[in-house]
Amino acid sequence: MDALYPRLLVDDFEACAGFYEAALRALLGIEPVKLVPDAAYANWDLRGEAALSVMGRARMAEAVGTADLPAPSGQDGSMLVLRVDDVDAAAGTLRGLGAVQVAGPRDRPEWGPGLRTAHLRDPGGNLLELQSY
Repeated sequence: MDALYPRLLVDDFEACAGFYEAALRALLGIEPVKLVPDAAYANWDLRGEAALSVMGRARMAEAVGTADLPAPSGQDGSMLVLRVDDVDAAAGTLRGLGAVQVAGPRDRPEWGPGLRTAHLRDPGGNLLELQSY
């Protein structure tokens, strides 16, 4: 059983699931374990452990009784971090899949020795960090 894994709640399930299907295939070589558009749910495993799930925000709001409340806004409350071999190449791959770059690739020695990052947003507006070190 997986102890902890990220689940993104998204407004446009189709766009986000399609983005992560292509992005995780391109960057990590993994395919979805489940991709159920009618349930607005998809998940991916890496080496037998949960890596990511994507679920329609409205589906979860129905489940927890918050469907009549507005969606969150403001500064980012979460971010997915993907460790990659080449930040610049991975950023190009994700831009080609529809991600929007918000901070280009750069070295960040103040965050750690040899650390390089880039920041992008997926089609649902979720913040992504690509990093190598």
